[in-house]
Amino acid sequence: MRFDTSQQMKLGQQMKLAPRMIQSMEILQLPMLALQERIEQELESNITLETADPGEDGQPVETDNRDESGSDDAGDRELSIDESGESDFERLDSMESSYKEAFENEYSSADRNRSASELEHGNYSPSRMSGERDGKMDAMANTAARGPSYTEQLLEQWSMADVDEQTRETGDLIISYIDENGYLHTPLETIADRSPADREKPDIEYLENVLRIIQQTLEPVGLGARDTVECLTLQLDAMERERAEPIIPTVRTLITEHLDDLTQNRLPRIAQKTGLGIEQIKEAVQWMHRLTVAPGRHFVTDSPPAIIPDAVIEYDEDGDRYIARLHNDLAPTLRINPSYARMARDRAVEKPTRDFIRTNLSNAQWLIDAVNQRNHTLMRVISVVADAQREFFEQGPQALRPLPMTQVADQLGVHVATVSRAVAGKYVQTPRGVMPLRSFFSGGAQTDSGEEMSWDAIKAVLQEIVDAENKSNPLSDEALADKLRERGVDIARRTIAKYRNQLNIPSARMRKEY
Repeated sequence: MRFDTSQQMKLGQQMKLAPRMIQSMEILQLPMLALQERIEQELESNITLETADPGEDGQPVETDNRDESGSDDAGDRELSIDESGESDFERLDSMESSYKEAFENEYSSADRNRSASELEHGNYSPSRMSGERDGKMDAMANTAARGPSYTEQLLEQWSMADVDEQTRETGDLIISYIDENGYLHTPLETIADRSPADREKPDIEYLENVLRIIQQTLEPVGLGARDTVECLTLQLDAMERERAEPIIPTVRTLITEHLDDLTQNRLPRIAQKTGLGIEQIKEAVQWMHRLTVAPGRHFVTDSPPAIIPDAVIEYDEDGDRYIARLHNDLAPTLRINPSYARMARDRAVEKPTRDFIRTNLSNAQWLIDAVNQRNHTLMRVISVVADAQREFFEQGPQALRPLPMTQVADQLGVHVATVSRAVAGKYVQTPRGVMPLRSFFSGGAQTDSGEEMSWDAIKAVLQEIVDAENKSNPLSDEALADKLRERGVDIARRTIAKYRNQLNIPSARMRKEY
């Protein structure tokens, strides 16, 4: 076998994104809460960055950072936002060029890095210089402790049960297999095989007895059931012990013998098999709403995340149009600390110290630029939405117009990826409520009259037709398609089925009322 080496030339094109540009795009994509968190992190890590007091313009301070060679540092550049249609990517590229020298200086010398590290963790730390508390340590101390897990809560209940030690240990083993909905789907034979090696393998009858104790001990009732019938029956038994209502035997019959027909809304078949009247069955079904098929969800305490709109769209009576404004007051206004700006140009300060401060000034100036660039781009995009969706704000979902991102990108003179990042995860407060900004960007279809109609508007019309139908004889998917054609919207039956699933509308059989 012989190995050869050779040289080759190849011509090609590559596109590389500089670190600053990547970070700028990340800032653009951040929703309000994430932006607030990012700013707080930068305030903690960058000694030259601070928040402006109320009433200040928050503009960065001119630092006139010139080193001995006479080159300008990026920190002395005033912020300006181009109001023209220049591409946002070109502006980001310009920002990257402005900071290139400072970025290289930051990593040009190992000694400088060491001096910067000593400065950052030594006497020049603002909190240590002033004797203040460490903000990071305070934040960690004030963070809420992790609450007990689902299994831990069940085990805590079980620990208070009046049982012997062997039963308690076996119960701990069984409880570890109960899923988040409260069911024990693992067969008892499998649990017996997986018992600890240092213990005697329990027999199935013993496990059945321990499971029965668990089902009678844990709250809410129904935990530890192996299927839906057992779960509902356990709850029914507990209610019957508390108060024997005349309807309970009928409910028990429906649960134990006709649950499949019940879930398929086949009430006439149940009436035929049981001899019960339709009204009796409907009354029993209504009573069954007291029961739950997922008792384990009782322990889910996580609240939905708060939604803070990034912008507000409101009607301007003077201009007879809808205008947009950003919620900039929710994020702190940033500026450069004047003291550190003076230190950066003070020749009396040691050069390693000035180099470290200049690097932080550059990072601070970049963050201020990036946040303002984000707000500028987001404002332009939302303003287009405000102009394009006026009929939606006045008439509702059925008047939502198609607004492809490519159309908005062409109108603003930016790349479609910029628009996509600008709307990602953002919410906007409108006269129709708080809505995801992305919901305004969709394709659509043309009606017979030549009017453009978005897919979401078509879904709204579909929902309206279903709400108005005769529930004793609900419309099939084909009939729903015919109803839409009467309104000038021609879509296939399979598309109707897809939209039904997206809107959580059951099939015609499940919507039928007796």
